[in-house]
Amino acid sequence: MSDEGYEMQYIKEAFDTNWIAPLGNNVDEFENELAAKVGAKSAAALSSGTAAIHLALKAAEVGEGDIVFCPSLTFSATANPIIYQKAIPVFIDSDYKTWNMDPEALEKAFEKYESMDKRPKAVIVVHLYGLSANMDKILEICRKRCVPVIEDSAESLGSLYKGRHTGTLGDYGVFSFNGNKIITTSGGGMLISNNQEKIAKVRFWATQSRDPARHYQHSELGFNYRMSNIVAGIGRGQLKILDQRVAKKKNIFEFYKREIGGLEGVQFMPINEWNEPNYWLSCLALSGRVKPLDIMEALEEENIESRPIWKPMHMQPFFAEYDYVGGHVSRNLFENGVCLPSDTKMEDGDLEKIVRIIKGLWN
Repeated sequence: MSDEGYEMQYIKEAFDTNWIAPLGNNVDEFENELAAKVGAKSAAALSSGTAAIHLALKAAEVGEGDIVFCPSLTFSATANPIIYQKAIPVFIDSDYKTWNMDPEALEKAFEKYESMDKRPKAVIVVHLYGLSANMDKILEICRKRCVPVIEDSAESLGSLYKGRHTGTLGDYGVFSFNGNKIITTSGGGMLISNNQEKIAKVRFWATQSRDPARHYQHSELGFNYRMSNIVAGIGRGQLKILDQRVAKKKNIFEFYKREIGGLEGVQFMPINEWNEPNYWLSCLALSGRVKPLDIMEALEEENIESRPIWKPMHMQPFFAEYDYVGGHVSRNLFENGVCLPSDTKMEDGDLEKIVRIIKGLWN
């Protein structure tokens, strides 16, 4: 059966059974199938990855005035839910070895706030562009202080850290199925955890915290965060081809690295010995005369889209007032990095054209 065939099969089932709303067999099975795929005990299918981070923070009992450590080099959806909970983000720098949260900066942040008799209520770790963070060191730092860890794995579904799926190493894991992710439901997300009681509570909150009463009764604040049965059907079909997508993404990365990795000043994103990434995006950093904007504009002239590396949160106008711990790694990666076209629908001719345009900048 074709990729589309799997998706349409589950969508048709939803219509045939008249289960369109945010409940039904596809929702239940998508949760079960994804949890089984990554090796988690339970999962809650939600309307977005952002919703999953929000409810992970709530499950970790983060509330008004609490401190949450968060990487600076990430998309704003990682940090926004901290504000939803009226908590206080503290942004942590990255390291060049992983492009993710620097364990040394994390330790310094703990020491800084402990000297003020404060401690974060949670730590959010991001696996940027499918690259896993240095989880052993990060977990060691957090575990000795009994601080829960939320893994923002929105970009890393299918990535492995020492043989384990990202998202399963901390207390909570978050996945996104937004339109640009390695598999997509057009929108949607998933929260996973081995704490089945917490996931059951998340499902409750996500369905408007409706109490089990004959009438509509609500004893807690609720959210309209559950995934629809149609969207979940798309997800079930997409999940079947996750491994194929990862293989295709890896081929794209390896093609780029082989063809342009030897150009002066080009350094591709780091692939560590303990990391088997999903290669969601093929990214590089530049240190020579050719700048990221040169590549982006040259590709743009041929109607080919590429993008900068995420702008760090501590450089964003909205988050400028919050504390930042670390050096200039995240800033340097933003200023010198570029994300190359990485769509799995690209063919060899497309890749060859992109490489030809980029190489021309060095001539």
